[in-house]
Amino acid sequence: MTGPPADPTGPGELRAAGVGQCSLDYLALVEGFPAEDTKQEARRLVIEGGGPAATAMVSLQRLGVEASFSGVVSDDDAGDRIREGLASEGLDVTGLVTRPGGESQTAFIVVNTGSGSRTILWKRPTVAPLSPEELAPELITSANLLLVDGLMMEASLAAAALAREKGVTVLLDAGSLRPGMMDLARLSDHIVCSEKFARELAPTPEGALKELSRLKPASATVTLGPEGSVTLAAGEVFTQRAFSVDVVDTTGAGDVFHGGYAYGVMRGWDIRKTVEFASAFAALKCEEPGGRSGIPGLEAALAFIREKA
Repeated sequence: MTGPPADPTGPGELRAAGVGQCSLDYLALVEGFPAEDTKQEARRLVIEGGGPAATAMVSLQRLGVEASFSGVVSDDDAGDRIREGLASEGLDVTGLVTRPGGESQTAFIVVNTGSGSRTILWKRPTVAPLSPEELAPELITSANLLLVDGLMMEASLAAAALAREKGVTVLLDAGSLRPGMMDLARLSDHIVCSEKFARELAPTPEGALKELSRLKPASATVTLGPEGSVTLAAGEVFTQRAFSVDVVDTTGAGDVFHGGYAYGVMRGWDIRKTVEFASAFAALKCEEPGGRSGIPGLEAALAFIREKA
């Protein structure tokens, strides 16, 4: 395939809304994963925003889509940095609630520069999750697509139900099979799940897709890291290879994949082209450390696909 063609009219008035996790990520790049009870010098330290739904919205903003994010931080330094990072990308953060006296979500990530793989230690916010009553309905109803990652389940379910009621497309980033996730999947038009989530449903990715097909989504995809992805749509299963790049860090690759997938859905692209674009978009991110630094713009992603065709 040659990938989706560049649209001469641009993204137009596309809007996306994200509800879920936002984090401040501390990354240490090291040569080989350290052994237990040892000391090792890091080649580089990076601090930047992360979180599945938040990074997917940053991805869409880089593609020219107007994006908003709804979630929770506290009034600590991490919370300030998270908010500033999203706002600096141009996101609407009016739905990002600040709760005083607690700790925002953080993650400590060790990146093996030899392979680009990463190991993540994360801690959820100590403050209460976003409640359905705190959602800003206009952020959802004015969007073409809502993306939810399911961490703040009650708010995610309420947001997805409102989106379905108003005809807004819902995309689920299913990272793990936590309580309520299948209820959220039933409200979703498109489901993109991790290999971990798929294994919790069935022994194989194809088996997981068969289980998800009972919910009748327009598409369901299982991401498999360096093995690419497998998708079920319109009764057909197909695979997409992972694009080859000089991998520095895979942190956030899945989140960026979801952003690219959402973009293709909003543009009305064929599902095969949508998955191909998402795969290429995520691959390019891996050429830089951190979950956001390497996220490309639209033209760079399209040029990369044409080059690899």
